[in-house]
Amino acid sequence: MTWVTEMLWRNPFGRRAAEPEPMNKPQEAPDALLRRHSWTVLRPLAVSLGGDERSLVRGPGMEISEVREYQPGDDVRHIDWNITARSDRVYVRESDTERALDVWLLLDLSGSVDWGTADCTKRSGAREFAAVAGRLLGGHGNRLGMLMFAERPLGIVPPGAGHAHLLRALGSIGDVPRQEARAVTDLAGALRHAGSVIRRRALVLVVSDFLAPNGWQKELSKLAARHEVVAVRLHDPREAELPDVGFITLEDPETGCQLTVDTGDRRLRERFQQAAQEQASRVANDLTACGVDGLVLGTDTPLLPELARFLHLRRARKQRRGAALAS
Repeated sequence: MTWVTEMLWRNPFGRRAAEPEPMNKPQEAPDALLRRHSWTVLRPLAVSLGGDERSLVRGPGMEISEVREYQPGDDVRHIDWNITARSDRVYVRESDTERALDVWLLLDLSGSVDWGTADCTKRSGAREFAAVAGRLLGGHGNRLGMLMFAERPLGIVPPGAGHAHLLRALGSIGDVPRQEARAVTDLAGALRHAGSVIRRRALVLVVSDFLAPNGWQKELSKLAARHEVVAVRLHDPREAELPDVGFITLEDPETGCQLTVDTGDRRLRERFQQAAQEQASRVANDLTACGVDGLVLGTDTPLLPELARFLHLRRARKQRRGAALAS
């Protein structure tokens, strides 16, 4: 039971103390969503990283596989001069032609994700991230697939390419209704299901709040052993800190369990904050142990700066890794 989670904030009389995004709010059409992010996220991101959107993904080209000694007939353009200069022989780098990339989005649409106390619900944040990721990674013949889940798998969008396919994938997120069933998120089952569905080596983006029973760590490690995996953790500020608003009732939206507390108690707020920090640290450590990069998206923070910071760090890490291999 994780009380440091998505809770409905009510006082003992049932009135909400912090109103989340209205559930009957008209959802932005997929094409309008993509147009908006093209100007607010994609173009600024391309400028920030030095190049257009295509430079953010690995398009068709050559991928370095290994270094071997030069043989007559080899293309002299493939000579590795750094290694050759440190040896008494000439070496060339062998390359394999890259194939188009498969990108899979694993989207958590459980009851805890249909919650938020800041600018939007976590589901809206997940949908916006899916739109940006689809645009960034969907070109050059790359294919985008999607697996949606809650307490069970909710649907699969088979991998496909093109703008029309991306619009259909984003529309399918809105077609999944809010989960009313009282059941916890089966993140482990979703990761296990993804491992059986995704056949080709792919880039897998797991978008979830990771507030689920233990067991997902083992399945995530298995998935990361075969695919490149990035964990996108959805977060709301009220999961980390309680406001001083008197007596409120906290309700877990997945189990329905309720707990009435006095937020005027300073020690209670401090214990809550400490428990939240420990929970976030455990999730971050588990992701690192699984060999997975993590990105945190808050309902109170814009997508652009967090995504730009993550991509900068990821690019720098890959450059350091490549320099270490070449030395």
